[in-house]
Amino acid sequence: MSSNNQAPINHEEVRQMLDHHKDKMKTALRVCAHCSLCADSCFLYHVHDKDPRYMPSHKVINSLGKLYKKKGKIDRAGFEEISDIVWRRCVLCTRCYCPLGIDIPEMIALARSICRSQDVYFQWSDLEQPAE
Repeated sequence: MSSNNQAPINHEEVRQMLDHHKDKMKTALRVCAHCSLCADSCFLYHVHDKDPRYMPSHKVINSLGKLYKKKGKIDRAGFEEISDIVWRRCVLCTRCYCPLGIDIPEMIALARSICRSQDVYFQWSDLEQPAE
């Protein structure tokens, strides 16, 4: 993922964004039963041979969950990993369904917003080019 590698992460800004959505985020992370039922609703999960990294719950837990657990204190490399999850492994098609009512697309969108606030974006040029 391309980003402005010179700019330090503004941990205070990240923490404020997390705090603004704290109740909804905490509920989503606490309610998730790791039942994997959301996986069946994700076409990327099926297209990638049911790779667990494409399960909607995995994407939320390893992006927003990681930010929440570390209170936003993640370095730029950590943000690059999160951006890979929220942009390359999710297209925000809003098809994901959680039987417990977690709004998965909203959680992924929040993780994207936090990445954008730190100048970490998805760049098409970062995709591997096919061999000729």
